[in-house]
Amino acid sequence: MKFKKVASINLIPISPFNFDATFHKPDHFTSGDNEWKPGIRWQTWFWKGKCLGLKFVNKGSLLKPKITVGVFYKKKLDEGFLDSLAEEVRYRYNLDLDLTNFYKQFSKDGVLGPIIKKWKGMRPGHPSSLYEYLLIGIVLQNATVKRSVQMFQALLENYGKQLEYDRKKLWCFWKPGGLKNTTEEDLRLLKVGYRAKSIKKIDEQFAQKLINEFDLRKTDRETQMKTLLDLYGVGPATVWYLIFDVFHHWDFFNHISPWEQKIYSKVFFDQDPEKPVSVKKLLKHFEKYEPHQQLAVHYIWEDLWWKRKNKHIPWLEKLIRI
Repeated sequence: MKFKKVASINLIPISPFNFDATFHKPDHFTSGDNEWKPGIRWQTWFWKGKCLGLKFVNKGSLLKPKITVGVFYKKKLDEGFLDSLAEEVRYRYNLDLDLTNFYKQFSKDGVLGPIIKKWKGMRPGHPSSLYEYLLIGIVLQNATVKRSVQMFQALLENYGKQLEYDRKKLWCFWKPGGLKNTTEEDLRLLKVGYRAKSIKKIDEQFAQKLINEFDLRKTDRETQMKTLLDLYGVGPATVWYLIFDVFHHWDFFNHISPWEQKIYSKVFFDQDPEKPVSVKKLLKHFEKYEPHQQLAVHYIWEDLWWKRKNKHIPWLEKLIRI
């Protein structure tokens, strides 16, 4: 599907704002739906029944931020649609997040202070809807990064749409419920293993409108967690990611996966990842970052992955196995 540029949206984030650290997360492994280079991110986006090609361009500075979003589609889009898209981009990338109190509280912290200085203006951000994130979470379960990337790529290439825009070819997610005519056996042929059942069940629940992301955003954290845990194949680890990335709770930290336990042990305690610090001790350690535990760990975590992008870190490579 060849798309042309049909609109341009200007967005002004709250200052300070770091474009590249917000729109490119080195720990989010490539999956064929996006491309990045300094100052620009190309991202496909399924919105209100339409597959779009978006091009985010940094047009401002740390203290005077401005983003232009080129919108690519096959025909002109109405103003109401574009306004709703702009609002959703602001939400998913936390463009209205005021980091003032977080910086005041931790700018002098021995570990976090230098990282805040380096990445000032970075926001948590993720381009996926709840439906998309749930399916990504399923392919991440009990698999190496390389294996997860292979599974997700196979799903995109079989059920998504390839868009060609701005001289890029990228895959766009399918609509919730789009796997209606797909069987578990079809999915297993893509080598997703036991995850086929979970993928199919999640798709069915969204097709039946048993869950509404926008209604769920308006509820409290406990309701969100209970609703998510009631979904087939969704466990505490996936919910923990969702509460942070999709529902933007910065003060919640109660789960650490075995993989993250190894990384946190090395980063925070310089402990051999194969002999990790207990989860209880790690959770206790993160209490000092209240009420911004998730935000604090995000900054430290992203700093590590940016370091990996620029230099080889042997102990981390052993854990990633990409």
